[in-house]
Amino acid sequence: MGKDTVTITDNSTGKTVEFPIKRGAHGPAVMDISTLYKELKMFTYDPGFLSTASCESKITFIDGEKGVLLYRGYPIEQLAEKSDFLEVCYLLWHGELPTRKEIADYRHQINHHTMVHEGLRDFYQGFRRDAHPMSVMVGVVGALSAFYHDLLDVHNECSREISAQRLVAKMPTIAAWAYRYSRGEPFAYPRNNLSYTENFLHMMYSYPAEEYEVNPVAAKAMDLIFLLHADHEQNASTSTVRLAGSSQANPFACVSAGVGTLWGPAHGGANEAVINMLKAIGDVKNIARFVEKAKDPDDPFRLMGFGHRVYKNYDPRAKIIRKQCFEVLESMKVDDPLFEIAMKLEEIALKDEYFIQRKLYPNVDFYSGIIQRAIGIPTSMFTVIFTIGRTIGWISQWNEMITEKVQRIGRPRQLYVGAPNRDYLPIDQRK
Repeated sequence: MGKDTVTITDNSTGKTVEFPIKRGAHGPAVMDISTLYKELKMFTYDPGFLSTASCESKITFIDGEKGVLLYRGYPIEQLAEKSDFLEVCYLLWHGELPTRKEIADYRHQINHHTMVHEGLRDFYQGFRRDAHPMSVMVGVVGALSAFYHDLLDVHNECSREISAQRLVAKMPTIAAWAYRYSRGEPFAYPRNNLSYTENFLHMMYSYPAEEYEVNPVAAKAMDLIFLLHADHEQNASTSTVRLAGSSQANPFACVSAGVGTLWGPAHGGANEAVINMLKAIGDVKNIARFVEKAKDPDDPFRLMGFGHRVYKNYDPRAKIIRKQCFEVLESMKVDDPLFEIAMKLEEIALKDEYFIQRKLYPNVDFYSGIIQRAIGIPTSMFTVIFTIGRTIGWISQWNEMITEKVQRIGRPRQLYVGAPNRDYLPIDQRK
């Protein structure tokens, strides 16, 4: 192996080819195999893309071994303590933290894009009342392109930025209305005098018949949840948005594809699964039995909220949100038996050799569901909350992808293991 190359030899032909090595600001080096098929007539086989970098990106970095998460180079711990969600949105989109004027202008733009087209309000009537809110989100977000088709030129910088602002601004409105529709309650319109998170809670819980005062503790906790979920490298939903965008589909369609991917219980639906698991455990005295079930390879039961595809250390977001969880329950005087179960389960799992060896530490989903439950958000809305926070990450990743110098539509290859070439048989000759 040379200094900046990796040499691969095909033993069947004896041909040797050197592939360049790329090194980023952080993380492992990457072998550039873009010419592998051209040189050796081979593809790589990497199910789930465990060892494949699908793109170059300047947005988010994760070191799963050390438990590090950076947004544009800034540690998530610093942003969680000193920043807020909209400032992080600006950072992810623009690449730098804003000045006072820049953030003031950005907040103004977001606040004044929160209203949705009145025709979109009527669109909700086409859904069943008992539809899962995420199914509504997939449909309504995708429909945005039918109502905001004036600026869909993906090659125009101004059009991309306005579409991004529309998505970030309107997502809480769309989400809150999905909740209100499922309950048969009147839609609440956004108010420009409220902050981003306050506006969401106002649209979730206010009624025309009386004034609604947003609980500042709930608003702070919700803002933190949005911030912690804003982006997370090339996860399943982000990769979906990038892949859809590579076809030059409009940003609303791409984000809708991301919403659908996020809905999966192995991705954004994990925090909902955590609450269901805690309910199934039911009492702290049952924890030991469920822990043993989780260890049993013949038992399908798994402890939800433990372990992560990338983190092989304590999820840094879990450390941050754990503290917020205590503050919310104490400030809001919530006596939730599920929290007691969660704390005891965490204590046992962190001391159990089975979990330690497998590096199954609590992740962000373990605590976010308990906070939302304390605020009064129903379990069916948990993944919707995730969607609101992740929208800025999706659209920032999409924007980065669409502005790359070399544009190529995503086209993974495969290892075909089906039937070999065969001839068609007339039906009377088939056995």
